[in-house]
Amino acid sequence: MFVPRQDDTMRLEAADPEVPEDAVGRRVSCGGERATIRYVGPVPPTAGLWLGVEWDDPQRGKHDGSHAGVHYFTCRHPTAGSFVRPAKVSFGVDYLTAVHGIYEDNVEDIQSNKISVSHKELEWRFVERRLEKLPSAVLSRCDVNGPGAAGEIRKHTPNIEWLDMSRSLLSCWEDVAAISEQLDKLEGLELSYNRLRLPSQPSAHRQAFCGLRVLAISGCELTWTQILHCAPMWPRLEELSARENGITELLRPEGVLQCLTFLDLSCNPLLQESVLSLSALPRLKKLNLSATGLSVLRFDDAPPGGQTAMFPALETLFLTDNNISEWCVVDELAKLPSLVKLTCLRNRLVSSDGNPQTAQQMIIAKLGKLVFLNNCEINPKERRGAELDYIKMFGNEWLKAREPGQSMSQFTSQHPRYQRLIDKYGAPDEGELKKPEQFALKNHLLKVVFVFPDEPDRQPIEKKLPAAMLVQKVKGLLCRQLKIPAADLRLTYISPKDPGSDLGSLLTPSLSSPPPTGPGKWPSFLVLVLMEFVTLRLQSSSHQEETEPFIPPTNRRKQKEEVKTLY
Repeated sequence: MFVPRQDDTMRLEAADPEVPEDAVGRRVSCGGERATIRYVGPVPPTAGLWLGVEWDDPQRGKHDGSHAGVHYFTCRHPTAGSFVRPAKVSFGVDYLTAVHGIYEDNVEDIQSNKISVSHKELEWRFVERRLEKLPSAVLSRCDVNGPGAAGEIRKHTPNIEWLDMSRSLLSCWEDVAAISEQLDKLEGLELSYNRLRLPSQPSAHRQAFCGLRVLAISGCELTWTQILHCAPMWPRLEELSARENGITELLRPEGVLQCLTFLDLSCNPLLQESVLSLSALPRLKKLNLSATGLSVLRFDDAPPGGQTAMFPALETLFLTDNNISEWCVVDELAKLPSLVKLTCLRNRLVSSDGNPQTAQQMIIAKLGKLVFLNNCEINPKERRGAELDYIKMFGNEWLKAREPGQSMSQFTSQHPRYQRLIDKYGAPDEGELKKPEQFALKNHLLKVVFVFPDEPDRQPIEKKLPAAMLVQKVKGLLCRQLKIPAADLRLTYISPKDPGSDLGSLLTPSLSSPPPTGPGKWPSFLVLVLMEFVTLRLQSSSHQEETEPFIPPTNRRKQKEEVKTLY
């Protein structure tokens, strides 16, 4: 193992930049990645100062804070820790430095040009006026670490209403409050993917966020309990996004977040039993629970078809990418009194026929107040069609449940809205509820009668043949039965619609294809098609037709079973 000499050690220590005394807990960036300092000191047997950091991305690290059997610091993830030299990291910049770096890129060009002092001052005044009017600032990934000098933010950017400081180097809520309290018009704040220490006294920062309406804290590794701990800082908050925080259990927000109208908890592995805790938010209109693993949702305070007292203001609900497979969940959603918009893509709701379109129609029929489904507006025609199809789909079950000795209550619990649809459209006719017969070969056979004009004493032959049977095979059948060569067998027919016309020999390839027509003499033997029946007159011939004769289609309704022969 390499052991540095004493003079090498001195050079390493001299090269190390100044490390703040309160470095532990501070945020740093290194190679485009962000981390939190957990340790400052030596790591024997190497020389010099090391920073033990916990990376935001655990895949970036190598260990859990241990080296050579010594545990220097603790990480949440076993591979989130690393040791880096102070010279490799950046502690970031204050708010105004970041603003100038983003919104005053032209300042360096102005300073580098050889221009008069007065002109230079004029340009600076222009820039200052531009910053004063700035309504929003996007400082994402700009390594903002704090407010800077007191009062400077209010002086330079007093009109900021929307501020994005996501993926910054802010380390605590006190620093965020020190920035926001100087932005009197601030309404929206983006703080996603930061690592912020909890405030010891959240209520002390209430004034700093008194005008805040929208807050995003996604990917900040905050539990719901920690969010509720911070909530007194946001007395007028209306929209909160807390995606990808690893939240599992939800608790009732007692006395906090009471102005909230929109809450995004998507991409958190929620315990579905705790979701109803959110019903304590009286003004909540929009709730995003997509990709949270939900499979069941129940409002036991209301019977089937009734209305729950929970979520009284909820109008929009997102349930995409969950594990919902039972239709009773949709029936439970029907209990929500204000629900008009639902998004539930990529779940496991399946209709009996396996058609996604049918499943969508069932959702529409079950949720009578729904106006938008999966971001598409439901027009009156679509709703009417879905509800009528729903009546037919479960009509037989409804009729059976009405029979003596059957339980209508069980049917009603599975289809709470069915009776309302009956009242709206009327009861279904039993004829409409008959299911189409399955395909059977016997239902697609033609009765064919073969007659012999050259042998009047010979009895006609009756056969039942498939409609798609080729004429070649029909001739083969006759040759085997009559024991005559195929060359001596000729088939012709006459159309029953126009018995005065000669249709000639059969030219089409199967029984179900239409035959050719044209004027001419009567053939030496006849085939009469009468509805479902085909009458063939057979006659020996010394010449084989160049084209294969054919038996015509019989896809018309059955009227008579009489066979007529025309001469």
